[in-house]
Amino acid sequence: MTKEEIIKPENLVCKKPTLMNNNPMHYCPGCSHGVVHKLVAEVIEEMGMEEKTIGISPVGCAVFIYNYIDIDWQEAAHGRAPAVATAIKRLWNDRLVFTYQGDGDLACIGTAETIHALNRGENITIIFINNAIYGMTGGQMAPTTLMGMKTSTCPYGRDYELHGYPLKITEIAAQLEGTAYVTRQSVQSVPAIRKAKKAIRKAFENSMNGKGSNLVEIVSTCSSGWKMSPEKSNDWMVANMFPYYPLGDLKDKE
Repeated sequence: MTKEEIIKPENLVCKKPTLMNNNPMHYCPGCSHGVVHKLVAEVIEEMGMEEKTIGISPVGCAVFIYNYIDIDWQEAAHGRAPAVATAIKRLWNDRLVFTYQGDGDLACIGTAETIHALNRGENITIIFINNAIYGMTGGQMAPTTLMGMKTSTCPYGRDYELHGYPLKITEIAAQLEGTAYVTRQSVQSVPAIRKAKKAIRKAFENSMNGKGSNLVEIVSTCSSGWKMSPEKSNDWMVANMFPYYPLGDLKDKE
């Protein structure tokens, strides 16, 4: 096959989304963030919302997401992304507004902002990356850290008598009147990636159609924080994270 034949549209298998910049990513090998970034960029492009999307970047590993996806971004203080997204969406209700947050940002310091924005039914989407650890700041225990899981701040494993139980923020969100679509997905395999993309698209469409607030949790890995290879991290996630954080739609008003 010639080079000209390879690059024909009908022969194209995959390509980099046009919204993805050429900046080298700073994420660790095997990190789920890069995959989710690509899905977000693809969905925005396919919806034709390139010029009308505003993302709210977090404090955490994904703080530099604005370097990778070429849309308008607003940085938020730690945990306050849903509050910032609320203001932007109310001011510009024709915009696609979403937050991109890790479990520490969303489910610890930002618990109040998350719960109340979802409960109010703000027409935004919250993308929630759950790797059960604080990845950027040294691998400390997060609200989502599993029972018995070791981190730098619970080196003997999480103990419910000392640390409490892992917080299932997505199950909480599904019980709120204001939420339209609440789902938990992953990106460790091709079928999982396709399901995650479909979920992000549905959440974004709900946001634009005024159906209420949406939460898309992505159960993810942290090879550095977990001190495993990318391959072993995926295996550990499937064996340990999925039983406690089962995948699938938790709420869909449709």
